[in-house]
Amino acid sequence: MSATLRQTAVLVTGASSGIGEATALRLAEQGASIAVAARRKDRLDELVKKIEASGGKAIAIEADVTKREHAELAIEKTVAAFGRLDTLVNNAGVMLLGPIVGADPDEWQRMLALNVEGLMYCTNAALPHLLKAAESEPRRVADVVNISSVAGRIARAGSGAYNASKFAVGAFSESLRQEVTKRHVRISLVEPGLVATELVSHNSPDVQEMIKKRFGPVEALQADDIADAVAFVVTRARHVAVNEILVRPTEQDA
Repeated sequence: MSATLRQTAVLVTGASSGIGEATALRLAEQGASIAVAARRKDRLDELVKKIEASGGKAIAIEADVTKREHAELAIEKTVAAFGRLDTLVNNAGVMLLGPIVGADPDEWQRMLALNVEGLMYCTNAALPHLLKAAESEPRRVADVVNISSVAGRIARAGSGAYNASKFAVGAFSESLRQEVTKRHVRISLVEPGLVATELVSHNSPDVQEMIKKRFGPVEALQADDIADAVAFVVTRARHVAVNEILVRPTEQDA
């Protein structure tokens, strides 16, 4: 890494498992104080223990970021604990696949609420603190990292609503980037391909079988692989903005 995150504070949403958990651990290794937010408080408490056992500082925040007041409180608790906020990693998300024809609109609402609205609520609440951090030592730069997907680039039959949510994340991120980049708040997208996490398990057995057939014997990425990408983004020098990283398994052809 070209820089460390000592004396900075990070909030990671969706940190109770998978990419969020791995990212929290990786950024703690870089010296940041870490706030981890999710609905499963028991898992967050275990993650905090891991970080503290390695000499880091961390707090657990039970939050459902689809609720604006929870998102705002997560930001407030982070700043109250650490005195600042330098990096926001919007990782909380859900992937519910299936055809548009005959779909359950409740699943669409659930995805949009978490993948889009939750991300926007957290970002909105964080921006005043990020802008302030970008004006001060030790780094004079701040970051928002939005975990998107290859589905935010390529639309496919059977994943239209999920595509829509991730395309929305890309549009929101680019618009915000143009607003704040001259103030040294960097906005970045990390777009994973197939990753071995709990995300697939949220789907019906039929959809899980469809996913299995789509990817066949492809060796999936691990959560640590995406954590590496996030760490790369946020540890660049102040004059370097990595706005987008697409990370696929080597064997994934689309």
